[in-house]
Amino acid sequence: MSTSDELLPLPEPLTEAGVGRVLKAAFDEDLDKAGDITSEAVIPADLHFSGVMAAREDCVVAGLPVAQRAFCMLSDEARFAPEVNDGAEVAAGQVIARIEGPARALLAAERTALNILQLLSGMATLTREYVRAIEGTEATLLDTRKTIPGLRRLSKYATRMGGAQNHRMGLYDAILIKDNHIAVTGSIAAAVRRAKEEGHKAIEVECDTLDQVAEAVEAGATRVLLDNMMPNELREAVALVAGRAETEASGGVTLENIRKIAETGVDYISTSRITIAAPAIDIGLDWR
Repeated sequence: MSTSDELLPLPEPLTEAGVGRVLKAAFDEDLDKAGDITSEAVIPADLHFSGVMAAREDCVVAGLPVAQRAFCMLSDEARFAPEVNDGAEVAAGQVIARIEGPARALLAAERTALNILQLLSGMATLTREYVRAIEGTEATLLDTRKTIPGLRRLSKYATRMGGAQNHRMGLYDAILIKDNHIAVTGSIAAAVRRAKEEGHKAIEVECDTLDQVAEAVEAGATRVLLDNMMPNELREAVALVAGRAETEASGGVTLENIRKIAETGVDYISTSRITIAAPAIDIGLDWR
């Protein structure tokens, strides 16, 4: 079993500092200054035990390195042995990980570890459904910035485990000119020109109409975000762009209509549902 000195690697976009901040905030919220007063009252200080973490429904697992760090943050003696890798599809009843260590510390970390694992696995599972729905098309699924505050990187990690690609991580790493930017600058052409003058080469523009699509492409946008367009409009937009820029459909995307959207020929489809509407997966931890 891995110890606190043998932590599972944190794949991109996760970082030790970011995960540490999330876990600290979670433990501050749950333990405050008094700690787990129930376990300290009824569990002997020297008691050790082991547990089995198992899925109680079919799912795609995401968040094991984070769950491990939750246990190890509260005890250097915690041992965590994953039975599967993040991104794996597991059936109900399948063991995900085995844990052992000081009973008090494990019980204090249990809820935080499970909350994160259940939440991220839910996102990964729903993402996998969306990815499967567009298999065989040329479209790629993207996530968005609509995430639970403070959990951006964890959420985007979960969608990657489900098979999506990350859109921009935040306002700092990609240009996306939206309606308010256009309103302030006066036009799409003016906004794109200003972005180019600042040295940006990859420039995405949100477009509500075909006229805006034409203006964005003519101005030199490298990607157009086709906002809340119906499939027939998306086809027209793709034909209008004619390969001069990438196309991304967004708005109103569901499992029921994503296939039709993908079949219009767009390059990307982005949706916030995979990060803000995914139900948590039921994962249990039974102590022995």
